[in-house]
Amino acid sequence: MKPETLEEAARVASAACDAARREILPRFRSVAVETKADGSPVTEADRAAERAIRAVLREAFPDFAILGEEYGEEAGASAEGTGPKWVIDPIDGTIAYSRGIPLFSTIIALLDEGEPVLGLIDLPALDERMLGWKDGGCRLNGHPVRVSQEKELSRALVSHGDPMCFDQAGQRPAFERMAREIPMLRGYTDAFGHVQVLSGAVDAMVDVDLNPWDAAATQVLAGEAGGSCVARKRARGKIDLVFGSPALVEQLAAFLSG
Repeated sequence: MKPETLEEAARVASAACDAARREILPRFRSVAVETKADGSPVTEADRAAERAIRAVLREAFPDFAILGEEYGEEAGASAEGTGPKWVIDPIDGTIAYSRGIPLFSTIIALLDEGEPVLGLIDLPALDERMLGWKDGGCRLNGHPVRVSQEKELSRALVSHGDPMCFDQAGQRPAFERMAREIPMLRGYTDAFGHVQVLSGAVDAMVDVDLNPWDAAATQVLAGEAGGSCVARKRARGKIDLVFGSPALVEQLAAFLSG
């Protein structure tokens, strides 16, 4: 994908996040919660935000396909039915959002030939936005960021996703080993945790049992922020991510089985 196309896609993704904020923030701390068939929570804000995002992306790039958590996959206008694909999560951290915790996010990624080439993670309640694309660097509110270069787990601040996700991924032994061997292990979950790693505040993260819309943005942003990202694909389309300081990623990836 041409650099100028990626730059335009970044502008449009930002506009889509602005539209999502207009649906999300007015409903924050005043929204009803439903339970989807898979047991995960969902709110009207999730659905309204995804509709707003899709409208902006579709108008600017009608040939691009769209995959979203709430409304599934929508083919692009391309006659061949192939080409780039947007992947979106309107509210990552719906549990936090529904409980009035301001650490939820909106995630938008762009795939080209199946590989992430652009990523955006927006934290509406904190007014922070992480944006980057292939060979374009990674920025937080317009300022370049870099991951940590910490090399020792004994000194590192390492984050993880929910323990139940380790169970679902068959990685409970990895979580227990992390708890034993890493003195500063903390549960900065969801894409909020991803932003902390990408900005260098947290040294590395192990986040397992993710869906494509949870993982795609971070896969490109980690490299653009000078870090490493190991993505292990599993059954049912799930993905296990280890990302952050390159030296720590190498060590932490060895904790995972399979």
